[in-house]
Amino acid sequence: MKFDKIAVVVFLAIGILFIVGSLNISNNAYGSTVGPKTFPLILGIILAILSLRLLYEAFTAKVKEGNTEKEKLNYSKFAIIFGAALGYAFFLEIIGYVVATFLFLVIAFQTMERGKIIYTLIISAVFSFGVYLFYVNLLGGALPKFPLFS
Repeated sequence: MKFDKIAVVVFLAIGILFIVGSLNISNNAYGSTVGPKTFPLILGIILAILSLRLLYEAFTAKVKEGNTEKEKLNYSKFAIIFGAALGYAFFLEIIGYVVATFLFLVIAFQTMERGKIIYTLIISAVFSFGVYLFYVNLLGGALPKFPLFS
């Protein structure tokens, strides 16, 4: 429970920083009908709302009686996903949004729960292509294209 309350504070602060920071971004976007502040603003709002939901759950959750065992934190899974996120940010422009997102999701899903590789591949592919098509075609945004190995 203590970890949840700390996470609430951290994620709520990040969400508020995203909201405030995105309001300082200009509305102009070259080659895009969606302004550059749209997604950071939406992300900040969603993160803040989810943090408040976690706060509610953290304070209303009943502690199991007789369970004095401390919550075990899995640092290895965190390190793998954190490393994958850093790699995602580094390789996004090089290999393109769809490939980078697909690889990140496969690594993250398999880190959290091994097995069911077919479901992992399908969900990762559908999400990567779906978000790309939605953002680029419907919203008129711009994302790093597929890699050009030349």
